[in-house]
Amino acid sequence: MYEQQDRLKNFITPLHLSTTRDYFSRMADQKVHCMRIARKYEEEYWDGDRRYGYGGYHYIPGRWKPVAEALISTYSLNNTSKILDVGCGKGFLLTELRQLLPRCSLIGIDISRHAILEATQRGEAQIVFQQAEEKYPFSDDTFDLVISLGCLHNLKLPGLEIALSEIQRVGRAGYIMVESYRSEEELFNLQCWALTAEAFLDPDEWLWVYDRCGYRGDFEFIFFE
Repeated sequence: MYEQQDRLKNFITPLHLSTTRDYFSRMADQKVHCMRIARKYEEEYWDGDRRYGYGGYHYIPGRWKPVAEALISTYSLNNTSKILDVGCGKGFLLTELRQLLPRCSLIGIDISRHAILEATQRGEAQIVFQQAEEKYPFSDDTFDLVISLGCLHNLKLPGLEIALSEIQRVGRAGYIMVESYRSEEELFNLQCWALTAEAFLDPDEWLWVYDRCGYRGDFEFIFFE
């Protein structure tokens, strides 16, 4: 079994817990229809009605700065570091990393053309259209750190195997955050809230998957309390 000692992180949880959610209202609001829209990952998911996803996902200066600072400190990043964000979305974390490390190399991959366009227009990172569950166009150990926040739980198990092995292959260090649950109540809340998730796994199941796929990097779970 994958050893979690010193690899379980707490970078995103404080940010996650700052948002309130009405779980049952989302489940009762034509959820199958909303899931179909959300899984296109385009404008309605990011900037449409809240029922389809984020309900307007805008850059708030400094919101992601504590996460960026934690990554820099934990992984000893500097202006010569190369960082890859798998499923980067609009790239707000990359923006904060750029402000703190103006000369580092930042690359993000995503499948949302709406998000990629916005991130590209800001110009802080190189953004590439790329499926998380397909082989990455990078050599082994290209990056000092590979991160993936809130992306991998949207993959089915065969895709997860590829994504995790690719993250391990192209990065010297890794950090991933996924949704999970510790109780029946949290599983219910997660199933109510999630529009795009495919993998509903508890922490032990995630650790089993990491071990099976050869992922040896760090991780974090967020829970819907």
